[in-house]
Amino acid sequence: MRPQMAHPVHPRLNRKHDWMKCISLRIMVTAAMAFQPLAAAAQETASRPDRAAFLDLYKELVETNTTSSVGDCTKAAGQIAARLRSAGFADRDLTLYVPPDRPRDGGLVVTWPGSNAKAPAMLLLAHIDVVEAKREDWVREPFKLIEEGGYFYARGASDDKAQAAIFSDTLIRWKQKGVQPRRTVKLALTCGEEGTNERVLNGAGWLVDNRPELMKAGFAFNEGGGGRTAPGGGPDTLGVQVAQKSPRNFVLEVTNPGGHSSQPRPDNAIYRLAAALTKLSTLQFPLHLNPVSQAFLAQAGALRKDEFGAAMVRLAKDPGDAAAAGIVTSDLSLNAILRTTCVATLAQAGHAANALPQRATAGINCRIAPGETADQTRAAIEKAIADPEVKVLRSAIQERPVAEAAPLDPAILKPIATIGAKHFPGVPVIPTQSTGATDATYLSKLGIPTYGIPGLWNDPATAGTHGLNERISADALYRGRDYIYDLVTYFALH
Repeated sequence: MRPQMAHPVHPRLNRKHDWMKCISLRIMVTAAMAFQPLAAAAQETASRPDRAAFLDLYKELVETNTTSSVGDCTKAAGQIAARLRSAGFADRDLTLYVPPDRPRDGGLVVTWPGSNAKAPAMLLLAHIDVVEAKREDWVREPFKLIEEGGYFYARGASDDKAQAAIFSDTLIRWKQKGVQPRRTVKLALTCGEEGTNERVLNGAGWLVDNRPELMKAGFAFNEGGGGRTAPGGGPDTLGVQVAQKSPRNFVLEVTNPGGHSSQPRPDNAIYRLAAALTKLSTLQFPLHLNPVSQAFLAQAGALRKDEFGAAMVRLAKDPGDAAAAGIVTSDLSLNAILRTTCVATLAQAGHAANALPQRATAGINCRIAPGETADQTRAAIEKAIADPEVKVLRSAIQERPVAEAAPLDPAILKPIATIGAKHFPGVPVIPTQSTGATDATYLSKLGIPTYGIPGLWNDPATAGTHGLNERISADALYRGRDYIYDLVTYFALH
């Protein structure tokens, strides 16, 4: 995801105001009795054969290394395809693709024709690649699924193999039960979502550019929604990712003739770059709200009964309310949601200890708010630095397309909430805008509105889905599986 997908209630984000705790506490009284203890999830598995079959699929997928360095997405995709064939899918339903000269970057697209050819297709999108994991850093073997203390530990246990396994398992269960979808259902398991450099090929992007007919759909469900564990168990909110910011990378570069270090000069490339970075550190982009971020502020703010929540509601109604903006954006996570941000993340300079630097560079990572462009962001950086000797260049890092927000469509959001009320009573549904990015950006090129669905939530005690000892609770995995199954089945049949 995710993020990655930075979610407004995601544990990876640092907060000056832990405002989501207030949301959690408010719903805890009404929802706590409905939450099963972690141990109950394991106990129920023994009485549900379908869970055992799912766990076998999930385990095989997680334990297949799909990192960009040494992993093999093509192998993982083939394993899922074999399971689908065993369930009754014909070869014509399965498209195993391998991009040219990328033998380990393959994936799988499943197409299940619906009974009503006029009904818009539904696309289920999940990536099967994972970020790197070094064994010497982990407490447990990162590519072996370990169940311990009510949690599943492994790289990819959460991001995004949990969802990939649930989507695949859903299609298998339909075959076993004789379900016939009304609308065509597509499942795309792709590689390269976690890639951050020019050497990584994004599978979703490759399909959009080379096999668009496999991806075309009326709407798509993807990663990016969720929440985190509430004090009483279960999710604190049902977050639906509707919008996301677009990552763009720039390089600040200063060059100089240099010379011997015994003869310093005032136009030292490092000093000039440092001055530019100091100016950049104070650059604050204007607030840029949209219907998604406004809806989030209004609904999340209404759940709080304090000054901060009131400020969120006021800002949603009037984006020009400076006093409300000052309160809300004092929270680092909310500030990042509501405006474009740019931050220095890399620096390199000089070539010898006894020589004046001939070149100094800094990498700048920007997260651009929906509705703004990379050119506008670059121009703002140049204006803030105000030094023609500091070049602002586009980075060589592979960039995603600019994200487009999906509409706040009641036909999508209402069933998410209605089915959520069945599985997670008392938990509010809130549309969110991510500060990270997912493969939904590529679907924008085909005009496919994409929603990061809830159901799977993270635990605040982890280092994050990209961090050490990645884990997901058995409660989240199994209850999320049941919720996502019901949700996807509803849309397949309606």
